Amino acid sequence: MSLELDSIDAKILDLIQRDAGMSVADIADAVGLSSSPCWRRIKRMEEQGLIERRVTLLNHQKLGLGFEVIANVKLTLPSRENLDLFERAVADWPEVIECMTVTGAVDYFIRIITTDIHAYDNFLRDKLLGLGLVSDIQSRIVVNVAKRTTAAPLGLISPFITEPTTVE
Repeated sequence: MSLELDSIDAKILDLIQRDAGMSVADIADAVGLSSSPCWRRIKRMEEQGLIERRVTLLNHQKLGLGFEVIANVKLTLPSRENLDLFERAVADWPEVIECMTVTGAVDYFIRIITTDIHAYDNFLRDKLLGLGLVSDIQSRIVVNVAKRTTAAPLGLISPFITEPTTVE
C-alpha cells in the first residue's frame, strides 16, 4: 500500500531520485519551501521508507566494467533451502548487480557486470556453477542499452508529476 503524497512531497521525491546530490536548499527552492520544512519532509519520507537510500551511479564503461550479461538461471531443484542458498551466495558476489526470482521456465534473472568475457567465464565456472545448485544458465550479452533509469514513474501515482523534473 502506498502512502499519500502531496504535491510538494511528490516534487521532492522526483528531484532527489534524479539527483541525490542536490542540496536541501536547492530542493527547497525548486519546490517553493524554506530549507527547514523541506529537510523535515525529506526526513519524514526516509522514516516512512519512501526513500530507501541515496546512491551515486557510476559509469561502468569508464571504469572498465563494460561487459554486461543478463543470465537466466534454473536451479536443479528449486526447493526453499536451495533458493535461500542461491540468494545468500548471490548477495556476496559483487559481479551480480541485480537478482530477481521470476516465474516461468527459469528461477532467476541475474544481471552481471564484469571486465570482459573471460572474467564472465570465470564467474560462471567458479561461482555460479561452483555452487552445485544450477542446472541451466542462458546468458545474454548486453550489446546496447537503449534505456536505463533508476527513477520510479511517480506520474503514475501522483497527479502533481506530469513529466520529469529537470535538474540543472
